[in-house]
Amino acid sequence: MVRRETLVIGVLIALVLLPMWYVGIQGEATSEEIQIDQSVSEIQPLGGPVDLPNKLSPSQVGVIVWIALFGLYGVLVGAHRFMNTAVRPSDPDAEAVVSDGGYSGQNDAEREPEPPDERTDGGVNRPSWLTAENRWLVEYHDATGSNEGIIVMGALTVLAIVFSALFTGEYLTLARTQYFGLYATGLFLSLAALTVAYYAWFMPHVEVAEKREH
Repeated sequence: MVRRETLVIGVLIALVLLPMWYVGIQGEATSEEIQIDQSVSEIQPLGGPVDLPNKLSPSQVGVIVWIALFGLYGVLVGAHRFMNTAVRPSDPDAEAVVSDGGYSGQNDAEREPEPPDERTDGGVNRPSWLTAENRWLVEYHDATGSNEGIIVMGALTVLAIVFSALFTGEYLTLARTQYFGLYATGLFLSLAALTVAYYAWFMPHVEVAEKREH
């Protein structure tokens, strides 16, 4: 039901935004391209794999920014879901430490938290600040630390080094702006994915619950 509602909301937003974007993306008249005398310098800042207009109107810039923001949001959602699912075993019978916070079978009004040293933590060595009088451990999955994670992190490290070398090489040769952007994007995405992979495979997954006065 939630997915259906999300789909309906997405369709409504698209019906509103797409006509506006179509009107806003209409460009202005192209301006004359400024070229560098190749006898003076060999750099080609306007060169690139994609043929782009020489001038963008404010409305075009706005559409591009909104598309980039939606794309960034999608990447963040995907990374967040990956980090949460990769550290959780898919097998429901997999070993996990679950704590009930030391509560007995009383209702919410009658529940009184037990002292921290009497709570069930499944033998997890947790920091002292993780649990308190009104906060307790709910679920804990230890880091997998699998060979798959090591391979992924190694590949991402190599990829980041390659993009860094390409960026430096472009700076020392033709200095094409589009390639600068591609290499820099690849470098930063590789580093971000490296952080995601480290969290997913080499950090434990911890969930806590907290009792609040509302």
